[in-house]
Amino acid sequence: MTKKYLTLVNIEHPILHQAERKDLVSVSEDRPGILLERTAAEALRELIRDIGGRERIVPVSGWRSREEQEKIWAETVEEKGLAFAKKYVALPGCSEHETGLAIDLAENAPDIDFICPEFPRTGICQKFREAAPYYGFIERYTKEKESVTGISEEPWHFRYVGTPHSVRITEQGLALEEYVESNDGRVRQDSPCRSSLPGRAFRGMQSISRMHASGKGRI
Repeated sequence: MTKKYLTLVNIEHPILHQAERKDLVSVSEDRPGILLERTAAEALRELIRDIGGRERIVPVSGWRSREEQEKIWAETVEEKGLAFAKKYVALPGCSEHETGLAIDLAENAPDIDFICPEFPRTGICQKFREAAPYYGFIERYTKEKESVTGISEEPWHFRYVGTPHSVRITEQGLALEEYVESNDGRVRQDSPCRSSLPGRAFRGMQSISRMHASGKGRI
């Protein structure tokens, strides 16, 4: 597991190295303009496919250049005010989106809010949320950790950190800040558990097996 997947980005840890365009790929054929780091994109496609969410879960925003983040920040401040922007938009240079490891998702609908897309804790979206750690993703900004992350709850924002870290972070109920700063992201090798499984191993779990058997997981 490369160290870059545990890179901590927030207002206290501004991004040092932006993702390089050559390392980014489209998250889907339907949305060629939404990019992620290659491994993260592959994991996202696999996860959405395995839960049968291809037509029901929509990628909204992936990698952003510094210029794009600056534009989003300025437009949000102008349209919705500074207080709102501080709650839901990271300052340029402090956004995970600039790493190519963060993705905002929405439940498919005619109208999708770019800043605060709907990604409820029910149905296919909750199925994605529960499966995400087994594919390397964490729900990055939870209500319980607002005081740690400095960002309001964002049920739509997921960050790729890779396995086994994603499962450990979720099982322990930690924010990425707590996980990285408490042990520098190191994984204990003397306590093997299901966290050590690669992401695709989640497909072997009974719920996914039933889904595949019924044909609902096919595309």
